[in-house]
Amino acid sequence: MRRYITMLQSNTNMTRLLMMVLFGCLAVFETGCKKLVEIDAPVTSVNEENVYKSDKEATAVLTGLYRGIGASGSIFTGKTGISLLSGLSADELSLFSGSTDNTLLAYYKNKLNGLDVNQQGAQAWEALYTRIYTCNAAIKGISESNTITERTKQQLLGEAKFLRAFFYFYLVNLFGDIPMVLTTDYKVNSLLSRSSKNEIYDQIIVDLGEAESTLSDDFWDANLQPYTGVKERVRPTKWAAAALLARVYLFKGDYNNAESKATSVINNTSYFSLQSLKNVFLKNSQEAIWQVQPTRLYYNTEDAIAFVIPSTGFSTNSPVYLPLQLLNEFEQGDERVKIGNWVSKTNLAGTDYYYPSKYKVNTQNTAVVLPSNLTEYLMVLRLAEQYLIRAEARAKLNNIQGAVSDINVVRKRARSNPSVALPNPLPDLSTSLSQAEVVKAVMHERQVELFTEFGHRWLDLKRSNSIDEVMGKVTLLKGTNWESYQQLYPLPFSDLQRNQNLTQNPGY
Repeated sequence: MRRYITMLQSNTNMTRLLMMVLFGCLAVFETGCKKLVEIDAPVTSVNEENVYKSDKEATAVLTGLYRGIGASGSIFTGKTGISLLSGLSADELSLFSGSTDNTLLAYYKNKLNGLDVNQQGAQAWEALYTRIYTCNAAIKGISESNTITERTKQQLLGEAKFLRAFFYFYLVNLFGDIPMVLTTDYKVNSLLSRSSKNEIYDQIIVDLGEAESTLSDDFWDANLQPYTGVKERVRPTKWAAAALLARVYLFKGDYNNAESKATSVINNTSYFSLQSLKNVFLKNSQEAIWQVQPTRLYYNTEDAIAFVIPSTGFSTNSPVYLPLQLLNEFEQGDERVKIGNWVSKTNLAGTDYYYPSKYKVNTQNTAVVLPSNLTEYLMVLRLAEQYLIRAEARAKLNNIQGAVSDINVVRKRARSNPSVALPNPLPDLSTSLSQAEVVKAVMHERQVELFTEFGHRWLDLKRSNSIDEVMGKVTLLKGTNWESYQQLYPLPFSDLQRNQNLTQNPGY
């Protein structure tokens, strides 16, 4: 939040200038590697009225947020992303022994320090609140604009509220009770105390409900026009809002609404369907509810760079591998763990190291200068999660047959390989399982289906109250010890110094 507070305390016009510089340009993947197409930015003054004076400029603000999610150094992707950091915190990833990165070591050893001047553990706090500021400014500016067309205004307001909810979802799950910032007034924001987790969730639900009612049913392009060719799935639709709502309701224990929202997405078969294992993470996959385009010139996703271990071995860019405790969770006949599907391996000095290969293209390619040259997009929301959300909700509602049916849909895809006759394919689950057994089966399926994706495992361990049991064993393998307070990350010390109304998470 340090950068967020600094931004709020700065001159208002300078804030708008920074926002336009960061978010007001359509960058390289829509124009090629040598030319940037700039939005017609104000020349003599930069203020809220100018930023939101036209559809094009208002749209560029939201486009900038999507670009930031997929960019190098983002909290959402690559070696600085939630997938990697929370994977290290949990039982999904091991850090190679030669790593000297103190931040990664702190996440891996679960030894984040609330007094650390380098803000270990607070990376997500600062990044997410900065983006929430942009959402708040966009909601205010778009709402008050008299020059943006009504159709564009409704779509952009939906996008801004969807993104604000998305960012708050991760803040509240990583840090617990947090300040709820809904304005751009630094005098108010800089003195906020924590709101309860339930209050944050209530606001998330309000934002997503409004987003669902205003976002388009269909995917729109960067100019908020219907696609005439292949539809890019990089701007959220009402289905993205419904999918995230399903997740939020599940986390809150509102199982009826979780089932209802997941069903609305699953039933939209004209847009979404499960794909073969090798096609799930390709750009514009039919399984994708929402993806983000990579933005680094000459590369596909940052996750591929971070997770795929090159033949040259580990490096600061590729510092992690899959531990045995995760690999051992895959059942016999599960094609997800088959080398070349979602797991691959490399041999370094006589030792095999396994790594996530959901994204496979990790090398530089000078031909990659336009979206048409990319083959993989960062997957944010996908259909398989909706089946598992509905399965868990149904199990909690004691609809055992429906829950097992949904789990088996995902398991069927995990065993599908029509070119190979497997002697022991992954079996369907039986409807004779008890409620507790089905809930356990869902959590297992989430572990092997959603590994290294946006922190699912870390959040699942916490909400299922199994984190102390699991991490008590895992940390011994890491050469350290586990204490329950470590399931929440520490707030940045600098923010605690600035705001006397903020309190640190217990244990730090």
